Amino acid sequence: MNDELQGLPILTPEASAPQSFTDARAAVAHLIALYGEATSFLCRHFKEAMESGHPKARIRAFYPQVSITTRSFAQIDSRLSFGHVSVPGTHAATITRPDLFKSYLEQQIGLLLENHQVPVEIGPSNTPMPVHFAVAGTGGLNVPQEGAAEFTLRDVFDVPDLTTTNDDIVNGTYVPAEGEPGALAPFTAQRVDYSLARLSHYTATDPAHFQNHVLFTNYQFYVSEFEAYARKVLADPDSGYTSFVSTGDVEITDAEAPIPPTMKMPQMPAYHLKRRDGSGITLVNIGVGPSNAKTATDHIAVLRPHAWVMVGHCAGLRNSQSLGDFVLAHAYLREDKVLDDDLPVWVPIPALAEIQIALETAVAHETRLEGYDLKRVMRTGTVASLDNRNWELRDHSGPVQRLSQSRAVALDMESATIAANGFRFRVPYGTLLCVSDKPLHGELKLPGMASDFYKTQVSRHLMIGIRAMESLREMPLERIHSRKLRSFDETAFL
Repeated sequence: MNDELQGLPILTPEASAPQSFTDARAAVAHLIALYGEATSFLCRHFKEAMESGHPKARIRAFYPQVSITTRSFAQIDSRLSFGHVSVPGTHAATITRPDLFKSYLEQQIGLLLENHQVPVEIGPSNTPMPVHFAVAGTGGLNVPQEGAAEFTLRDVFDVPDLTTTNDDIVNGTYVPAEGEPGALAPFTAQRVDYSLARLSHYTATDPAHFQNHVLFTNYQFYVSEFEAYARKVLADPDSGYTSFVSTGDVEITDAEAPIPPTMKMPQMPAYHLKRRDGSGITLVNIGVGPSNAKTATDHIAVLRPHAWVMVGHCAGLRNSQSLGDFVLAHAYLREDKVLDDDLPVWVPIPALAEIQIALETAVAHETRLEGYDLKRVMRTGTVASLDNRNWELRDHSGPVQRLSQSRAVALDMESATIAANGFRFRVPYGTLLCVSDKPLHGELKLPGMASDFYKTQVSRHLMIGIRAMESLREMPLERIHSRKLRSFDETAFL
């Protein structure tokens, strides 16, 4: 068989027929084996091609695929929001890094088998695997930039293809071609691989370290407190936490172990307080702005976390608020502008009761206030997110009027983006902010005032976020991943 464009023969791994499985662990083990064969094949031939400089064939391997075919409209437990296909037919998903997603895949495939009582099929897909993703993480192998090799890379190996590296499925715009299977998972393998590579770049940690519960912040002050808490729980053998990972993949298991300073900080450093089952907590300092917030959540979403929560600072908009008060978002005014093409502003972003209760309970625990007294330090209301950090310097009549009409109680640049992307990607989300300035009332965030504020409030605020995540960890998966985040025609996989 010849390539029509280049006239080179095509070398592929020996084809294997799809196999049927009624056991999720066996199915995932076969996915791991197929993926390993494909990546080993590409890595071996890539190394040979780079050494010789004159490859004699086009090299191609394929992602593995999981598929299921159902023929019945039999009613599945209507309380479930995932774990079943919505209509009869064949549904499929290309899979990457099954080793990394082993627990997730066993869980999701297990639910399919349980709910439909038909086997799943595992075999090679017809989606080529880009060589860039195959060699990622392989010691000593790096794909050179275009023109650096002695041959044209695209003539010999497959490269990332934007037709399969997009958000069509989660955005609800994907329509399978005639005869093609429906979508079984929210992301294609190439889309996942792309985000795994971006996460390594932006956070300076391996995606394998990410935990199922993610806290976002917009200040580095929270990182020191997170490390201090991590060391405290690592010293407690009953805490369930096993290690702490800092940037550069520095991992400690001893509470007293040193962590060398990072010489060059990444754009969005991530820190991971790990548990053996992945139910620990990851903290990501996304910095300031909606663009960073979108970038971080675009990529973390492929890891399918069970919840993400923003614990950052905000401007308090009401005279009755004080510096250090908390704001629990129950609605969002979206003027961040970075998600308008993917999620129109007319789409409501609802508050999720499970997250709201966890955050409010955590505030009550940390402040030792409850009931009506809790209103002394916390307001529930609309949070506005703008794309202009210096909005105060413009004519106030427009922005202030909109803020007043929306009943907004706080303003920042990231929370609405994080919540909206949580809604878009079906990741449970929430926001608990801390008032650090009141620009409409003359209390600006100035150096001396800010220092005192950070000393007194950062530790308490972070602990509230941690306590909320620890309570969500105990919640059954089917409860936290509720039907509120699912649309008419959903993928079976979370």
